[in-house]
Amino acid sequence: MWRMSLSTSCRACLRCRSSGSKRTWSFHAASACSAPALPAGRITTLQAVDFWRRHFEERGVPEPEHSSQYIIAHLLGAKTIESLDQERLTEFLSQEKMKQVWQLCSKRLSRMPVQYVIEEWDFRDLTLKMRPPVFIPRPETEELVELVLTDLQGISGPEVDADSQQTCLEVGCGSGAVSLSLLKSLPQLKAFALDRSLDAVDLTRENALRLGLLDRLKIYHVDVMKGPETVLSLCRSFSALVSNPPYLFSEDMMSLQPEILRFEDHAALDGGADGLNVIKHILTLAPHILSNHGRVYLEVDPRHPPLIREWVDVNVEELQYVETRNDISGRPRFCILQKEKSNKDYELESGLRN
Repeated sequence: MWRMSLSTSCRACLRCRSSGSKRTWSFHAASACSAPALPAGRITTLQAVDFWRRHFEERGVPEPEHSSQYIIAHLLGAKTIESLDQERLTEFLSQEKMKQVWQLCSKRLSRMPVQYVIEEWDFRDLTLKMRPPVFIPRPETEELVELVLTDLQGISGPEVDADSQQTCLEVGCGSGAVSLSLLKSLPQLKAFALDRSLDAVDLTRENALRLGLLDRLKIYHVDVMKGPETVLSLCRSFSALVSNPPYLFSEDMMSLQPEILRFEDHAALDGGADGLNVIKHILTLAPHILSNHGRVYLEVDPRHPPLIREWVDVNVEELQYVETRNDISGRPRFCILQKEKSNKDYELESGLRN
């Protein structure tokens, strides 16, 4: 997924030069415009796609071809340019449609992410509404969902409570991508979702309502860093706790593209000095939230797995580090942990049996 931002200046605009029935399009310097002027003549869909691709390239906009194609296809009611037939591609755009193309592409020219420009994005088999500053889900998080699905579909055994095996908690829900994707794939699942951002909570609720999944999802505006008691009062006996928390090292924040820093919620990115601020709180709460043998699934920075394993061994007696999984690029991206009874619990049970 793109991490893009807002820029407020532009150095180029469009000049239409007409000669009889032939029209050509060119760029020229303009110091007081933020986007190309609307052309006086009509252009086809393909001409609009090519024009904006070239204009994005000149302005240094990342993914210029995809940006142009996604925006214009969206305005024509399609997911991709490739899905439009030749007739649609070669027909002239109406003045109203041209105006809409120019408005949305001008937003992209300002470095607004495509997901925010078109106000939606696909995540696995869902189309989700998107708006700033709510965190845009990345492809790696689709892999996180697959890990959780595989385990939840395979849960069995007498030691697992029948009710808890169909219940999941997501910490930091953003647009609702993870929880809603799990609910869509598992009809018997019930989920709880938490986020510190009211914007995220509202967007998750909106997406759940649109997808017909709100009846199986409870959403709470809670910060696990500031309200652990509230979390514990709301959430008990889950078989899975899943989170794509803020995990960037603070020192790395300023090295990100300016686009990220200007558009997406910093609190959804910055994990503190070691990137573990929120993660440590989640892991501290996990034994009190999970049923026995319940699991924690985390998406993390590739540097984190050994740090998390070491920290848990010292600080959280009832959690056992199970394994690290790599993402599709081969980077150690996912941590899986499991709740186990403490030695104290085993000693107590043994004493009761004796």
